[in-house]
This record gives sequence, structure tokens and C-alpha cells, in this order.
Amino acid sequence: MKKILNFILLVLMLGYSTSCDQNFDELNTNRVAATSIDPAFQLNNATINASPNSFGILVYELGIVQQIISPNSGVLTGANFNQDNRASTQNNWQQYYRNVIKNTKDIIFRIKDDPTRSNLLQMTRIMQAYGFMILTDTYGSIPYTEAGIGYSDQIFYPKYDSQELIYADIIKELEEASAALNANGRVETADILYAGNIDKWRRFGYSLLLRAGMRLSKVDPTKAQQTVAKAFAGGVITTNNDNAVIIHDANYTNPIGNTLNATEAANFYMTEPFVNFLKSTNDPRLGAIAVRYIGAKSGSEQVPARQSIDPAVQIGMPMGNDNASAVTAAANLGLASFYDFSQVDRRRVAKITGPGFMVTASQTNLLLAEARQRGWITTGTAAEYFQAGIRAHMVQMALHDAASTIPAPAIEAYITANPLVDATALQQINTQYWVSSLMNGPESFANFRRSGFPTLQANPFPGREVLFINRLTYPNSEISVNSENVGAAITAQGEDDLETRVWWHK
Repeated sequence: MKKILNFILLVLMLGYSTSCDQNFDELNTNRVAATSIDPAFQLNNATINASPNSFGILVYELGIVQQIISPNSGVLTGANFNQDNRASTQNNWQQYYRNVIKNTKDIIFRIKDDPTRSNLLQMTRIMQAYGFMILTDTYGSIPYTEAGIGYSDQIFYPKYDSQELIYADIIKELEEASAALNANGRVETADILYAGNIDKWRRFGYSLLLRAGMRLSKVDPTKAQQTVAKAFAGGVITTNNDNAVIIHDANYTNPIGNTLNATEAANFYMTEPFVNFLKSTNDPRLGAIAVRYIGAKSGSEQVPARQSIDPAVQIGMPMGNDNASAVTAAANLGLASFYDFSQVDRRRVAKITGPGFMVTASQTNLLLAEARQRGWITTGTAAEYFQAGIRAHMVQMALHDAASTIPAPAIEAYITANPLVDATALQQINTQYWVSSLMNGPESFANFRRSGFPTLQANPFPGREVLFINRLTYPNSEISVNSENVGAAITAQGEDDLETRVWWHK
């Protein structure tokens, strides 16, 4: 009897075990988890992160070109003292490799053989070229041909390529991708930049090609002229309706605006060189950009009741001051404290819902003005492009905030009072490019090195490491993990410091 009971128990256990295994895979499959993602959404992620918006831009690029500076040290140490702070020089590296290049490389790997997504492929190539331009302009030699293919090719320690090689390929990519965009192909309506508008994407691509060509103006003028001519023939951004811009809102805020409206609200100030230049030419943009909290003795006193946007009362912070000497500098100018210096208005130009501009009609028209002045294009006049560039940026100010709108008569009066003079044309054009690129630190930094304008005095801070910062340094994490390839890049390019120049910076 006992044997029979044991047998029955065994049968029941086996039956229970079989019933538990039945449909096991189906029961344990998550039916709502995403197993794939539309690559158009990946491009959106890359596009959003391609907008120049990292905290490091405040610490470095905007200070290097002497537009916005901080007297504070610690995590804010950087261009304010012309010193290396790798906690901030790594910001562009991490933002673009992690969020832009990783996504664009994956999209290209996934859809390169799918003719139905050809337009998306070309759009991705253009955005990838934009991301790589910022990276190589910032650091020089970088991982390029082997970058972002850890998943597809299992290359986890990518080699570094020279900037000369990178620019040659970026130019090829932009030429091919811009030409291959097909107005009769699939419209990628999910695209957040242009809603799949092929004409706008093509203009964006050729505007980047123009920018890339102008980068070579000193290192390879022949190639520069050829590239600029191709870009111009293809059609570039010449009106604000075609600007490459990321629109922010209350749900997706502008990172730089968020920083300047939060922890660092009282720590960054407009510089004396920038404010004085705008005041010296009665530039109406100063009233659209700046705010001063008159008499403020602390950050907590920077309140609306003290604010003034009157251009006449704006005072920029002199370069080369730390927290202590800034107090003396303020006192010498009759200010209550350094909190009394002018700032980029956090309620207008630096507000949390403010747009992030990548490529604009103003920048492109100014590059065309230089190209025409050099004789690299033959249509129009340098003066016409120069005026169009200034006008476009002044009109663009209203896109930051309605309170930054510049009246049309003020725009035309400024243009009339500041004509292009042949003897100083390159200086005038590129100084206007400096103003036009406010808040786009990487582009302003790149064009300043490329053109040599505006003419800025070296940061006089006593403890500076270099006179001018020419590039940013590689992240410590990259040096630690990919040390052999980093070492090879340093051997070929020069010391990994702030002074070494990138290839096109002659």
C-alpha cells in the first residue's frame, strides 16, 4: 500500500511540474517592453543632445571668447583663470560621444541597407558630421573611424584619427549626404528639427559644409575655396525660418538656462570686453541681452525690483579676477559688489525655455560675407551678406523672448552707422560672428581661433597656465581606459594641455 501511495504522489508531482512548464515562455514574456525603436526617435535623441548646452560651455568656451565669465573657483575653475579643470573639459566629450555619436552610428548600422529610410540615413550622416565637428574642433585628434562601434564591431578602445583626416571625411559626408536627400522619398515626420523637410535639411547640410570649408581658410585655402563654392551652390541657410534650432519648453528645459536660473544664477557675468564692444557701437542687442541688478550686494539681492536692461547702465566684469579681486574691481567702478555687474538676462536670453541655436542664418550670411570678401564666391557683395548677417541676428533676438525684440528702425540705424569697410572687413565680419554666436560656445570658440577675431587681450589672471586657451584637454577617464591610443594621439598632435593648437588653427 505504501508503494502505491508513493507511486501516486510521484505521478502527481510530475503532472504538477509539467503543468508549471506549460506556456512558461509565454507567461514570462513582457509584452509591453520595447524590443526595438524607430531610428527616427534615435535621431531625435542625438539632435537634442547635439545642441551646445553643457555646463562645461559656461566654464570654458564662453569665457575663452570673453563673453561670460565667473570669478569663482572650485568646479567653476576654467577660462576665468585660464587653468585646466578636466572635470569640465570632459563635458563636450561625454555629451557628444555618449548621446550623439553612439546614436548616429547605431542608426547608420541599422538602416544603411534600407532604401525606404534613405532620407533618414542622410539626415543622420549630417547630424553625425555636426557632432564630430564640435568634438574635433574642441580637442583636435579624436576617435573617429572607430568611434561609436563598440556594439556593432566590438571595438571598445578606438584609435584616434588626425584632424586633417577627420575634416576630409566630414566634408565628404556632408557633400554626399546633402546631395542624396530626396524630396520624393519618405518624409520623416517624427524628426524634431525640421519635421522631415528635405529642403531645410539640405540647407542645414550645406551650411555645415560652408562652415567646414571656412575652418580650412588658413591651413588649406585651396580646399577651403572649393568646399565653400560647393556649399554655396548647394544652397545654405539664409533666413531665420531655416535656422537649426532646438526649441525648449517647461517640460524639456534649456540646460544652460536651467543652470543660470538655479545653482549658478549669481555666479556668471558678462565680460567687460563684450559689454564695451556693444556699447561702443550703440548696438541695440545689448538692451536685448543684458540685465544689471543695480546695487546688489549678494545673489539674493538680484531681484526684479533692482533690475535694469537699459544699455547705458550695463557694466561688464573685467577679465582676470577671482572672488577676492572681483570685489576690488567692482569697488573701483563704483559698484556695490561684484553682484552688481551685468549678466546675460536669465529671464530672457538665458531663460529655461530659451531656444538652443546650432546653425543660424546670421552665422551663414557672415561666413558668406567673408567668402565673398576673399573672392571665393562671386554672387552678391560682401557688404550685402554682412548686413544680412547682422539683421538676421537682431531679428533672431525676439526668438529668445518677446521682451528682447529689437525694433526694425533700430536695426536699420545700426546697420547704416556701421558699414563694412574694405580695409577692416575680415575683422568686422568675424567680430559680428562673435556677437552672433553668443551662447553657442563651441562655434564662437572655433571661429575665434580660425579667424583671429575679435582682437582680445589675454586673460590677465596672475595664476593663469596659458595666455590663450587653444583647445580643451582629454578626459581623465579616457586617458585611464584608452591610454595607448590617447598616448599615440598626444605624440602626433602635441602635449595634452590648453596651449596645443588643433590642425586648422594656424
